[in-house]
Amino acid sequence: MTNFAKPTRRRLLKSAAALSALGLLPAAAWAADYPSRPLTMLVPWGAGGGTDATARMISALLERKLGQPVNVVNRTGGAGVIGHSAIATAPADGYTLGIVTVEIAMMHHMGLTQLTPADYTPLGLMNADSPAVTVSSDSEYKDIASLTEAIRASEPGTFKASGTAQGGIWHLALVGWLQALGLQPDHVTWVPSEGSAPAMQDLIAGGVDIVTVSLAETKAMVDAGRATNLALMGTERTASHPDLPTLAEAGGGEFALATWRGVAGPKDLPEDVALTISTALAEIAEDPEFVEFMNSRGFNIAYLDPVAHAQMMAEADAQMAETMAAAGLVQG
Repeated sequence: MTNFAKPTRRRLLKSAAALSALGLLPAAAWAADYPSRPLTMLVPWGAGGGTDATARMISALLERKLGQPVNVVNRTGGAGVIGHSAIATAPADGYTLGIVTVEIAMMHHMGLTQLTPADYTPLGLMNADSPAVTVSSDSEYKDIASLTEAIRASEPGTFKASGTAQGGIWHLALVGWLQALGLQPDHVTWVPSEGSAPAMQDLIAGGVDIVTVSLAETKAMVDAGRATNLALMGTERTASHPDLPTLAEAGGGEFALATWRGVAGPKDLPEDVALTISTALAEIAEDPEFVEFMNSRGFNIAYLDPVAHAQMMAEADAQMAETMAAAGLVQG
């Protein structure tokens, strides 16, 4: 997706200084003994999911580097609003951090909250996964070019797709792709599901023609020979699937999108605290244990330092506004 420069302490110092200049960090120094007590890592999503698993691995490695326990707490509800709100409203002392996900660039457009990416101190993007365009192994379409051509030539509603609830990130992936092809957002009928697993089951059963979810979520069915990934909705191929082309490479149109997970604190986190955490996160992103954990689950490591993390969230917010408006999901 993005070529990431190797993080260094000098680069992170520059990043912290830049964040301070942008008003995302106060210039005041923090106590040199931070952290002196346990930390809490808030997760806006339920136990057992991808965000929870990633958060627990990051927290375990962060605990080793900081020398203090990092306790993971799941704060679920409100389609991610409750947990993201808890992160934003926590004391800005560095003892409560959290995992912010792509939904923070979506929820306020839907009228669910007033929170935006600007309400956080970004500390480091750790993961970004683009969806694949996946079909059943029995599908007549064996490459993305032929599927794209068939969709363009079809009557609206001929094809059906699934992957998540109506208005979820994987639904927006389909909407964005159709827009890029010059088609209406509902040209392919979206069949809502309770998540990727039931969507993949529906694909295999013939209830839908296409699923747009992450590679990690297609892995079981693809490994079993029951589904085929045709292309990735990313800007570049992933290390875990080097033979899978992007949409643009293989004649599927010019479109890319990703769901992502990053570590952040509440707004106005002290500069020295932010530097301590962001330095540790940069090291974790290259830690062999973290790399093996992410690769084994099909998650793409996509480290960005705090400044790049802030920029990415702002860009994602703008992209989501456009895509969600096309899907009729933006609430005044």
